[in-house]
Amino acid sequence: MAGAAHCSLQAKRLLLDPKFEGYKLSLEPLACYQLGLDAAVAEVKLRDDQYTLDHMRAFGMYNYLHLDSWYQDNVYYVDQFGRVMNLSVTLDTALQKPREVFRLPTDLTAYDNRLCASIHFSSSTWVTLSDGTGRLYLIKSGKRGNSASEKWEIVFNEELGSPFIIAHSISFIKSDMHSVAVLLLRVEKDELDTKGSGFHITLEWVTIAETSKEGDHRYEIFKRRVLQGKSVPHYAAIEPSGDGLMIVSYKPFKFMQDEDDKLEENGDAKATNEKKDPLYYWQQTEDDVTITVHIPQDITKDDIKVCFSPDNICVTLKDQPPLMEGKLYSSVDHESCTWIIRENKSLEISLIKRNEGSRWPELIVGDTRGEFIMDSSQCSEIAESLMHLTSEVMNPNPEKENPPCNAQELEECDAFLEDSASLCRFDGDTLKVTHVINLGSNQYLFSVVVDPREMPCFCLRHDVDALLWQPHSDQPENMWEHIATFNALGYVQASKQDKKFMACAPDYSYAALCECLRRVFIYRQPTPLSTVLYNRKEGRQVGQVAKQLVATLEANDPILGFQATSERLFVLTTKTLFLIKVNSGN
Repeated sequence: MAGAAHCSLQAKRLLLDPKFEGYKLSLEPLACYQLGLDAAVAEVKLRDDQYTLDHMRAFGMYNYLHLDSWYQDNVYYVDQFGRVMNLSVTLDTALQKPREVFRLPTDLTAYDNRLCASIHFSSSTWVTLSDGTGRLYLIKSGKRGNSASEKWEIVFNEELGSPFIIAHSISFIKSDMHSVAVLLLRVEKDELDTKGSGFHITLEWVTIAETSKEGDHRYEIFKRRVLQGKSVPHYAAIEPSGDGLMIVSYKPFKFMQDEDDKLEENGDAKATNEKKDPLYYWQQTEDDVTITVHIPQDITKDDIKVCFSPDNICVTLKDQPPLMEGKLYSSVDHESCTWIIRENKSLEISLIKRNEGSRWPELIVGDTRGEFIMDSSQCSEIAESLMHLTSEVMNPNPEKENPPCNAQELEECDAFLEDSASLCRFDGDTLKVTHVINLGSNQYLFSVVVDPREMPCFCLRHDVDALLWQPHSDQPENMWEHIATFNALGYVQASKQDKKFMACAPDYSYAALCECLRRVFIYRQPTPLSTVLYNRKEGRQVGQVAKQLVATLEANDPILGFQATSERLFVLTTKTLFLIKVNSGN
């Protein structure tokens, strides 16, 4: 991850509610409708050789219900006959039976080692589909959602190796060429891994592009790239432009390169390993910065040009390209800056800091060709400032001050396994990590599509709350925007030990989670009260209240799919599709 920008997530204080009082259990009835399915959902249970936690995460906890975010209240699932079934809702009281929109050409029962079929809606008219045997279909669907123009037509169909599920896909146009990029997730046996689980995870990034040969328009594979890691990613999505991808995972991913690339990289590594002398050396005090640059013997004072400005410096020798150029870490008093040539043929530049007392971690932003030299007095000063962090005695006086946080006071639901996940942004051309965020204790909760033209949002736990983040790949200064908060949801969900899926409405009006069997919990955002309510303990009037609702489904089968829209929740079991009306339509 060398060279990657280490970033942080900036929460918007206006979206946080420090005075949130909790959820009030509401007994208001929820309208619940159910549809019996003509054929059972094509559930694929884990085999005996799929025994790891990663297998359970990727396939055992798979969401068999697919929400088409391009069209409101439009869901799909695949049944045991290989039929892609659709339910499009306009009126809850006049529900139609799910209808067949496509049938997989493969006889799925003939495959022993297949995975579940998976669907992803790349755009309003394009769909990617996997049958779980290792075959990928690219489908032109026309406008979907009970539309007369909906007709699913295969334009690309190819075997791509071992079975996979589709993690994400997008449709985009670049250089007047239509392309579809898709991420394929696999859990594969790793013969070299003798100490771990014996498996590794691969994400294959496949780009399929339209080609035109002698007037014949076809779709062919344009590019295939593979990332490998040691844990199933919580979140993996391609940027809308197709130029990069973002991954949230417990363990890092990296691109696997071809032999030619490896040789080239090894050559680069050798070149960088050969120790090069720094281009310049620099020192600093609280008031100034001194730079020393070695110059060739034949250079005279007239050949040197040094330009100072409040935030930049440029050093040029003769008519050559600038020797040093760039933005300074902090502002200087450019009119007081000077330079001289020393007897040992070195150029010495003195910069006067505008902000006295500040310590610069670097001289020129992003320039690594220089070396900082620290004098002995600065070393001892820093060591002294860090002295309070160390001690020669183990826990010398624990009673002196109570620690701000006592781990023994944490409740069981506050502890979770993965406390060091990271969010990485990969560049599609260089295949290198460009941005990385250490999520630390910000536990990943779920992802949701708020705007189908943007990347999916991800929800993280921050303290007791759950914060929703929208990635903006085209905005480097605001690459991850905090767009909504679900108060106390981080704490509430941790206590639900049987939870299987989590979701939220695209308009953030509620969040919901379901258990493996029957029960669904809904958490509404705080709303103003129509009647006067007093908090007796504090003797003040309460202006708004957040409600928790609980729905219990009349089903004995496990929940296989769970999706939320702004108006309703869809819950899929083996033989039934439930609709829970949460909000009334506008």
